[in-house]
Amino acid sequence: MKKLSILPLFLLLTSGIWLSACTAVQVMDFPASLDAFERKGLVVMNDSALVLISSASGVEFRFAGDNCQVFLSNKAAKGDYNYVSFELDGKYYGRMKVDNSISKPFAIQADSSADWHTLKVFKATEAQNGLLLFHGVSADRVKATEKTDMLRLEFIGNSITCGMGNDVDEIPCGLGKWFDQHNAYRSYAAIVSRALNADFLLSSVSGAGIYRAWNSEAPSVPSLYQSAYLNADSLQKRDFSTWKPDWIIIALGTNDLSEGDGVTPRKPFDSTRFVNAYFQFLQNLVSLQPQARFALLTSPMVEKEKDILFHSCLIAVQQKFTERYPQRPKPEIHHYPAITASGCSGHPDEDEHKQMAESLKGFLISVINQAQN
Repeated sequence: MKKLSILPLFLLLTSGIWLSACTAVQVMDFPASLDAFERKGLVVMNDSALVLISSASGVEFRFAGDNCQVFLSNKAAKGDYNYVSFELDGKYYGRMKVDNSISKPFAIQADSSADWHTLKVFKATEAQNGLLLFHGVSADRVKATEKTDMLRLEFIGNSITCGMGNDVDEIPCGLGKWFDQHNAYRSYAAIVSRALNADFLLSSVSGAGIYRAWNSEAPSVPSLYQSAYLNADSLQKRDFSTWKPDWIIIALGTNDLSEGDGVTPRKPFDSTRFVNAYFQFLQNLVSLQPQARFALLTSPMVEKEKDILFHSCLIAVQQKFTERYPQRPKPEIHHYPAITASGCSGHPDEDEHKQMAESLKGFLISVINQAQN
């Protein structure tokens, strides 16, 4: 990349967002506020940075030349940090730790001589790990990716949907912090979305369920869902007008059915309470996203008698929905085959996420095609 001047020189062409910059020192040429950076997932613009909140939230754009630098910073509790995953020209580039509180560049090197490269930036960790801030990019030129009319999928789930425990490339299970093996890019939800060429958003919270958490009575995902930051502390509400999913896919129930840690007192699973809370959540989603269809998933981590109970609860939710909304298509149910999880902390590993994605892909193709006929 040629550097000609200390001050950045911007050139904006009206045919497709196309910008150019030249600098004599390594500075951020293109700030996060530019339209060239297409926002993905649950994000908010805060001052000069784009705040990546939910798992797999991020940006995508194209850059000219053989390299670029992505400026990121971490805003989390003391001693905590986030991870970022990159995809370059359709291939997984890697996951990097972001523990710097001040913006710093993360280098991306292309391995082909193409004039333009497509880079996708994903938050690999989740909302409760803190915030990942995208400040901008240094590159020869950047422009927006080509717009296409994509299928839009929202996944509402727990730690499995977040991709907890599926990445041991750097840190083996049992070492580091509880989120050191998080990689939302490798979650079944992200994998199946890429397979279907779909735009996707993950509204997922580790440990949470429909009416209770894995080892306590709170939080539940419905109680956090309308928060812009997916937490109970934020007063800022989520703007549901900016992104309208075609399908909302709900993968909740594993934590409701959990026996807990065996130490903290825990009441038995209440199927009536579960069904009622699930249905109330669906009613809320109908009011927020009236255009969306719904798919309800069991869990491959729930087996035997609990699996039968879980499936019967989803059928009861489906029946209540049909009675309440006779003019709307019924929620579809996908019953996962059982998987013995071999990832960290009893979660699926990367290969098992691929199995889940393959199972879900066939189901989604079927119900989406039926809906279009």
